[in-house]
Amino acid sequence: MMKKKALMTASVASMIDLFNMDNIHLLQSLGYEVDVATNFVFGSITSQERVDAFRRELEAAGIRTYHVPIPRSILDVKHIIRSYRAMKRLCEEEGYSLMHTQSPIGGVVARMAAAKQRKKGMKVIYTAHGFHFFKGAPKANWMLFYPIEKFFSRSTDVLLTINQEDFARAGKFHAGKTVLVPGIGIDLDKFAGDGERNKGNSQALRAEFGFSDADYVLLSLGQLSHRKNQETVIRAVAQLADQQIKYLIVGAGELEAHDQELIQKLRIEDRVKLAGYRGDVPALLHMADCFVFPSRQEGLPVALMEAMAAGIPVICSNIRGNTDLVADRVQGMLVEPGDSKGFAEAITEMKNDPSLAKRCTGQAKRKVRDFGRETVQKMMREIYEGIV
Repeated sequence: MMKKKALMTASVASMIDLFNMDNIHLLQSLGYEVDVATNFVFGSITSQERVDAFRRELEAAGIRTYHVPIPRSILDVKHIIRSYRAMKRLCEEEGYSLMHTQSPIGGVVARMAAAKQRKKGMKVIYTAHGFHFFKGAPKANWMLFYPIEKFFSRSTDVLLTINQEDFARAGKFHAGKTVLVPGIGIDLDKFAGDGERNKGNSQALRAEFGFSDADYVLLSLGQLSHRKNQETVIRAVAQLADQQIKYLIVGAGELEAHDQELIQKLRIEDRVKLAGYRGDVPALLHMADCFVFPSRQEGLPVALMEAMAAGIPVICSNIRGNTDLVADRVQGMLVEPGDSKGFAEAITEMKNDPSLAKRCTGQAKRKVRDFGRETVQKMMREIYEGIV
């Protein structure tokens, strides 16, 4: 008879840290002993210092951790094989009754590794945080990732999707059950406010970045990457004659040097600032006047939901995931992801039309209630209780 033990896996530690702690606590409340297996050494979108601290926090909470060198590239066959062997050995030695896995490569490795134990009764849940194949995705993504995801759905008892497009497509796969879950569940109270909250702190934050109270501050949150596409808004700001429009980019990533060089090339160093990784997101949201989110690809973006909950206007790209949250000129404004001129025009309109901004923020705060932590945790409890 299998122990009541659960294994939480992902390609990188930051995915567990940022998106799965509520699920781990929920599993513990249901009587599971929970282990975590992920890559604690490279690949995370947070700093290595944060990853190391996170691992210590897990261990202190009685959660055993296992480093598995899952790579970010599907072409890194050596690390995929090593990861598969390590995960397979872990599954067979520990006798888990439940595995919850996610991320394309990590999910494939985990489900391959669980094959033998699944025949003995272990159940497997896979969360797709946004399929790599979607409307407008490169053909190579469809040719590579679509058949892989469809094939491994056969090794999945419950497939969780987080946006309408993925849910519809996964309905043609072979998982035992497919469920649409409204994201990871955000803490609405943590971000709630009317723009006046922490006013003194907001002034201090503006001063830290060289912004004045009169400036109209744009804010982006996310990894500095091609996918998150901050470059489009950087170029949009350079097109704007209004010198009071400033742009703060919060996050770290492989394009940091590239973005800084672009800012210098466009001679807008006094208007665009790279803040790096920050732990004070709620305060930053309340400091800003507008949230801009130009991503090329999303599942269901947490940062966008947080901005909506904080009650600041949002301008985002017209892509899957974003459109589950925002309808154009209802909860915010939608712009095509590579359209810097379109972003410049939307920013100008949002700044100069307070009635539009107020109407959108009101609608956004109502919309995001459906994506709160309580709603998602109720659904996840039912999924965990119903699977074994």
